[in-house]
Amino acid sequence: MPTKMYQFPKNFLWGGATAANQIEGGFHEGNKGLNIADVLPGGKGRLNILKEPGFNFEVNTEKYIYPNHEAIDFYHRYKEDIALFAEMGFKVFRMSIAWTRIFPNGDETEPNEEGLAFYDRVFDELHKHNIEPVVTISHYEMPVNLVRNYGGWRSREVVTFFERYAKTILERYQNKVKYWMTFNEINSGLVMPIMGLGFSIQKEEDKYTPTFQAFHHQFVASSLAVKACHEIIPDAQIGCMILYAPVYPYDANPTNVMHALEEERLFNYYCADVQVRGEYPAFMTRYFKEHHIELDIKEGDLELIKEHTVDYIGFSYYMSRTEKKEKTDEEQADGNIMSGVRNPFLTASDWGWEIDPIGLRIALNQLYDRYRVPLFVVENGLGAKDVVEEDGSIRDDYRIDYLRDHIVAMGEAIEDGVDLMGYTAWGCIDLVSASTGEMSKRYGFIYVDKQDDGSGTMERSRKKSFFWYQNVIETNGKEL
Repeated sequence: MPTKMYQFPKNFLWGGATAANQIEGGFHEGNKGLNIADVLPGGKGRLNILKEPGFNFEVNTEKYIYPNHEAIDFYHRYKEDIALFAEMGFKVFRMSIAWTRIFPNGDETEPNEEGLAFYDRVFDELHKHNIEPVVTISHYEMPVNLVRNYGGWRSREVVTFFERYAKTILERYQNKVKYWMTFNEINSGLVMPIMGLGFSIQKEEDKYTPTFQAFHHQFVASSLAVKACHEIIPDAQIGCMILYAPVYPYDANPTNVMHALEEERLFNYYCADVQVRGEYPAFMTRYFKEHHIELDIKEGDLELIKEHTVDYIGFSYYMSRTEKKEKTDEEQADGNIMSGVRNPFLTASDWGWEIDPIGLRIALNQLYDRYRVPLFVVENGLGAKDVVEEDGSIRDDYRIDYLRDHIVAMGEAIEDGVDLMGYTAWGCIDLVSASTGEMSKRYGFIYVDKQDDGSGTMERSRKKSFFWYQNVIETNGKEL
């Protein structure tokens, strides 16, 4: 245990993070429409369904299990869960609004009142326990109708639909939510386009102009949401959200150093530069040229992006990434939707994600040096197989060790001069994994008795990490 005492800011935003499609369930209740997560089955190969001939984003319960349909039933049990968050001492709770609860098909002109009323109840319950919501407007759950009939974010029309959705919730919850984010892990569309961009890559040419045209539409939509937020809720803060993983060169070979730099710029900085600096980075000019990418940029788009930049950067951090220009299959490492080569200096989780707490300190310094806006670690956690002991306890010391080391890294970064707003541990309550559709990949401080096959009582219980994190928050990070 570290002996050093860290001085976290007085109003540091400690809490936990989730996503609607991974916790809510009630996928057909309250007039909710079908979203991308609803049609992805459980299992590590869940995205393989996209390659099936004739697949049209439909549900087939005769062939597949769909864990997101029930998830952990937050839709009905939110009061119980929020009470547990309050018991831990959460200052904030990061969550998302399901687009299809508000606009079931995505292209309606009038919102669904039942969906709006549900989030009113959730926000009221959070405020009853003095917990501030941190709301992601779009978190991997585009309406299926927009995928089928518009081609996802490749269509300019989707910008209009998103702006309507964003304005609707900003106006409705202007007195209940003061921390917002636009798109979850927006840069993930580079490697997992179905979740981030709303379409799957069926042929090689889809990787280029269609992908980056979809990104451009998201940048415009994000700027419109920022503009609306600043107009509707002047005292609110709205950020972007990226998946961040520092990229290390495998060795000092300049070829590998340059390759790591190129990978880092494209994955870590391209989307952030546009949303934070308000302009496309210079390095993308060469990338677009070399890949024959021609974007349809409408008059006024670049001015809009320049004028309406985000207030802070929210980001997820789970691991770093090591890159080598020429790598073999044997050197390949697993990772959080992206991978490089194995780093001999790091250990890995049950799912092969390398554990690198110092990488979080590096990430915080890199981001703050580049952008000089407040930072917010809105996802960080350890997916592991938890064991319920005979006495009912879950002794997840491995999770405590992981989180402690990462919080220590944040303390060091704050001493380095980084402006860090807060920390919301991912999967503060067990939920359905986005990447694998599993319940057995557990992150939470709270255990939920729900198994991969859908069985279980849904009973909630406190893990050992629950009481540890409770103490971290109570002491503002001084007792780790």
